[in-house]
Amino acid sequence: MGKKLFIAEKPSVANEFAKALKQNMRKKDGYLESDDYVVTWCVGHLVTMSYPEVYDERLKRWSIDTLPFIPETFLYEVIPAVQKQFDIVSGLLNREDVECIYVCTDSGREGEYIYRLVEQQSGVKGKARKRVWIDSQTEEEINRGIAEAKDLSEYDNLSEAAYLRAKEDYLMGINFSRILTLKYGRGIASYLKQDRAVVSVGRVMTCVLGMIVRREREIREFVKTPFYRVLAGMNLEDFKFDAEWRVNEKSKYFNHPALYKENGFKERERAEELIREIKALGNDYLTVSAAEKKKETKNPPLLYNLAELQNECSKMFKISPDQTLSIVQELYEKKLVTYPRTDARVLSTAVAKEIHKNIGGLTKHENFRVFAEEILNGGQYKNIAKTRYVNDKQITDHYAIIPTGQGLASLNALNPLANKVYEVIVRRFLCVFFPAAIYQKVSLVLNTDFPAEGENVREELFHASFKVLVDEGYLKVLNAYNKDKASENNGNKTEEAGQDDSAKNGENQEEADVKLDGNVIEMLKKLKKGDKISLTDFVVKEGETSPPKRYNSGSIILAMENAGQLIEDEELRAQIKGSGIGTSATRAEILKKLVSKEYINLNNKTQIITPSLLGEMVYDTVNNSIYRLLDPQLTASWEKGLTGVAGGTITTEEYMTKLSNFIVNQTIGVKSKNNQYNLRSCFNEAAKYYKK
Repeated sequence: MGKKLFIAEKPSVANEFAKALKQNMRKKDGYLESDDYVVTWCVGHLVTMSYPEVYDERLKRWSIDTLPFIPETFLYEVIPAVQKQFDIVSGLLNREDVECIYVCTDSGREGEYIYRLVEQQSGVKGKARKRVWIDSQTEEEINRGIAEAKDLSEYDNLSEAAYLRAKEDYLMGINFSRILTLKYGRGIASYLKQDRAVVSVGRVMTCVLGMIVRREREIREFVKTPFYRVLAGMNLEDFKFDAEWRVNEKSKYFNHPALYKENGFKERERAEELIREIKALGNDYLTVSAAEKKKETKNPPLLYNLAELQNECSKMFKISPDQTLSIVQELYEKKLVTYPRTDARVLSTAVAKEIHKNIGGLTKHENFRVFAEEILNGGQYKNIAKTRYVNDKQITDHYAIIPTGQGLASLNALNPLANKVYEVIVRRFLCVFFPAAIYQKVSLVLNTDFPAEGENVREELFHASFKVLVDEGYLKVLNAYNKDKASENNGNKTEEAGQDDSAKNGENQEEADVKLDGNVIEMLKKLKKGDKISLTDFVVKEGETSPPKRYNSGSIILAMENAGQLIEDEELRAQIKGSGIGTSATRAEILKKLVSKEYINLNNKTQIITPSLLGEMVYDTVNNSIYRLLDPQLTASWEKGLTGVAGGTITTEEYMTKLSNFIVNQTIGVKSKNNQYNLRSCFNEAAKYYKK
């Protein structure tokens, strides 16, 4: 009987598989072996696509004459730095006594690609091959993955999508970077007084650069608009509060050109005019026109996917998405959390059935014991499958990031930041097993009591809203942590560049909720239509519109994930719903690449992102040559296409034909342009904002 060979993506994962197999493994050079099993590993990518000059020596020199470059057959080669490990893995794959190969690389498109390239380059034939698909590195999950391993052929579509993604990046990078550099690089270098400049273009990278540059220009072009709100000072049994005027259909100012939205005026004089008109009535009160009392519920949020976690960590800890991914990858490898590179924010029904095990493990952690025991003792986990937190249809490769309940012993070896990220994941997970938070809310509409003029009744209405938390629900899981965080941050608040302060000045504020204790709420609840409340005075509150916020490292990741929202056409937006720019596995790397190329600047303290002058010049160059590369619609449609290939709804041939035609047409289009001089005015306009 032949041996079974397990091939993992990295040595640490291979070691976990070796432990789970519970065999007396002998350590060899680049692998482990027992009587029945062999366990080996890649070290990330062992094989890569060959440079153009491998196809033709003439392609080593960048020349317009050799473009577009679309090879009929793609060539691959072993990465020199890892040649030794490739030789080891290749030898094992082809060993006569190896009967079956278990593919244990990361469960995703990139992991699939890593193995398939090695197999292809090794010329493996006549071996049974099985795919191990796991969501964590716990012993239980590894053994389940091995027991349920499917034939590798079932993942052929995923493999095809992975190959196409690589070909797409390769062809766009080579053709577009070369043609734009040859056409415009000299002009950029001359403008910046540099020896040379390379216009580096990427399918996802260039689109993200476009988002950042456009946002910066929106901020520059923004003109602040002042507006004026009218507030009425009220006194109810020594409880003082403000009520805000809002226009209504019976108001003198309904559809009036002087209005700024529904709750303000464009000019102070109009606000003061309204106050004078109300004061002329001589009333020292406003009358309750409506008093609405209701319970308001706030449900626990969905679980974390990678993008949401990266955004949260950017806000809370001021760390980059790349740092967050590195931390959560470490937590995954320490068996503390499930697979991190996921777009799903829900659990699968299969996981839901066993979720008590995850919760049970958390009873051994002092910070979570009380909550975990309450969930287990109360049985709240039993019905989780019937909630919005479990949905198989919203899962592609992996479910949301959750704690495994295992590996707790390794927490002491982690740095403090990794512990904090772990705590954030755990608390979000525990929240979903608790009920909604419940608020008691009272909303008042107050009338000025203008006298009727015939059949016409004028009403100028003021609004106030109040609420108090009556049942913490899931919030109690978060409260202790939030209090600690607030204490840590006290006195260390930083104003983020471009911060939207519309909440402070009242713009777009639907209701100014005042949080109160229960006694005041009970008093307010007794109010009914017709009651009069003492009026103390009026005040005009000035505000101003705010520019859009700059992206930070977290919000840009979310924007990439939700690229469809940037598309104005509803039909097109619906078509690519769920297909973002890049993938959960690549978005952080894209951002990192933009920083390394000095196209954008990332403030490490605030995580705010701004473009560089070079970045804006590259943007203008692309915008005037291959503008579609800047369009989220195009980039998201490519990603949707790859998803279609993985799902078997689009063939490799269809996708490749579309890709080749696009690259050829765009490259030829740039060749025919003669717009180098026109770009200088664009560069001059951008440069105004970078003068020292």
